[in-house]
Amino acid sequence: MTAGIVSIMTGYLLGSVPSAYIIARLTRGIDIRTVGGGNMGAGNVMREVGKPHGIATALADVGKGAAAIFVARALGVGDTWLLSAGFAALLGHNFPACIGFKGGQGVACAAGVFLVLTPQVMLFAIPFMLLMLIITRHIFSSVILTVPVFLALLWFFEGHFSLMAFALVIVFYIGYRSRHGLKQVARVISSGEWRNHLRNK
Repeated sequence: MTAGIVSIMTGYLLGSVPSAYIIARLTRGIDIRTVGGGNMGAGNVMREVGKPHGIATALADVGKGAAAIFVARALGVGDTWLLSAGFAALLGHNFPACIGFKGGQGVACAAGVFLVLTPQVMLFAIPFMLLMLIITRHIFSSVILTVPVFLALLWFFEGHFSLMAFALVIVFYIGYRSRHGLKQVARVISSGEWRNHLRNK
């Protein structure tokens, strides 16, 4: 049990590293929480600081989630503790104690968790999400469109009830935290912006 508790605490601490805040501060001297949408995520950094900085933030956030699972595995914990450590990393990203418990939505961090848990699924899911991002030019829309594909791939490759249940919890949790973005997704789809962009390619 001690190893399990350590894995959860480590997961939270890794997740709570404020990548977006650090990168925006070091490169542009700005507080990312006070510009754009105020979100502590890669999307806001990309829009307000720059594309390379947003990509760096996304990679750092993916790394946090992945590291939480690597550490938990190194501690030799069981599946329940392993998944709990992954969720703790997501909570750390959402509510980082070191910066006032105001973090990002957690998509990249969650992707890092699943990148280690089921790399074969993410090998297909990540390129699909990037393709959707190219088509829609809207990060949240690309994530929403990828979710059913991700779940289908997860069931096909894994077929593991606990992992599937964990994925559904993560999806609904992030969806609830990002519910304001659903209106933006509806606008992007109804306006046909993605079709116009595709025609111009």
